Amino acid sequence: MSHEQHRNPRQNVTFESATGSGHAHGYLRVPGTGSGPGVVVVQEWWGLTDHVVAVVDRLAADGFVALAPDLYGGRTTHDSAEAARLLTELPVERATRDLAGAVTHLLERPETTSPTVGAVGFCMGGAFVLTLAAQQGERVGAAVPWYGVPGPDTDYSGLRAAVLGHFGEEDASVPLEGVRAAAERIRRHSGVEPTFHVYPAPHAFYNDERAGYRREAAELAWARTTAFLREQLG
Repeated sequence: MSHEQHRNPRQNVTFESATGSGHAHGYLRVPGTGSGPGVVVVQEWWGLTDHVVAVVDRLAADGFVALAPDLYGGRTTHDSAEAARLLTELPVERATRDLAGAVTHLLERPETTSPTVGAVGFCMGGAFVLTLAAQQGERVGAAVPWYGVPGPDTDYSGLRAAVLGHFGEEDASVPLEGVRAAAERIRRHSGVEPTFHVYPAPHAFYNDERAGYRREAAELAWARTTAFLREQLG
């Protein structure tokens, strides 16, 4: 059964969630060339906001077929307390089904040229990126978490993707010791050697709608991300 849907003018695509559990919605952009490697974009805890749309648009401008699933079913917020509530109320199983459905949707689209997809996510979405890559195995070829990692009990044994991460050394919400522990767990479980970059920046340093935005770190991390996605996805 599909979950409750709210109006969000940013939604422009509907696709099947995984395991026949109904439909999911999101925002999709195809590059001007008409085709390119597929990339799933996973939102921050604010929802499918204009910032997430801008990330999808920028990936499309850089040659990727990009899709951001709307994990909150149309709801967005700019209030941290409300965002925390939306995150708490988000069923993880539903979110992972919608993300898996997004992977399938991209791989089945005729515009997608890559045999695997990339996954790029921010904060909450960064944690979901690594979880998705571990669950989807060979279907995710590149995973790029930005300032977010899953909990310490995450099982990465199914992960086959190359991993590139971006983290801020001033980020109090994602301490670097937790980042280092996640990297070690990835190595131990999957044999994948992740590349994690640390920047002189706080949390959410790519989000130009937030006070923590740092242009120099954001642009360097973006350039590294797009080069990595091209290298891994073709």
